[in-house]
Amino acid sequence: QLQLVESGGGLVQPGGSLRLSCAASGFTLDYYAIGWFRQAPGKEREGVSCISSSGGSTNYADSVKGRFTISRDNAKNTVYLQMNSLKPEDTAVYYCAAAWGCGNEYDYWGQGTQVTVSS
Repeated sequence: QLQLVESGGGLVQPGGSLRLSCAASGFTLDYYAIGWFRQAPGKEREGVSCISSSGGSTNYADSVKGRFTISRDNAKNTVYLQMNSLKPEDTAVYYCAAAWGCGNEYDYWGQGTQVTVSS
């Protein structure tokens, strides 16, 4: 069974940090670009960041540039999203997804992890 599983979400105060993980089971992430997306209540899903299969190319939404960092450890079959200087507007369910390249159609999706930024 091919699965992506996100973890690391939770409740954090404004200005705090969280690291999300996206682990694959049933397939190797080596050949896939991985994207992080988020969806806040009442809002459309938005792309947050993407990393190429090699890790050599990354991109970020303007709203998170300079605060979030995407990385991958193919040996652990895992992709990470380090989120620093969190703001209340970062509150959302965060999803990871796999595609043949950033900007391509995403074939596999995780179930999501909740991130809540609140004092």
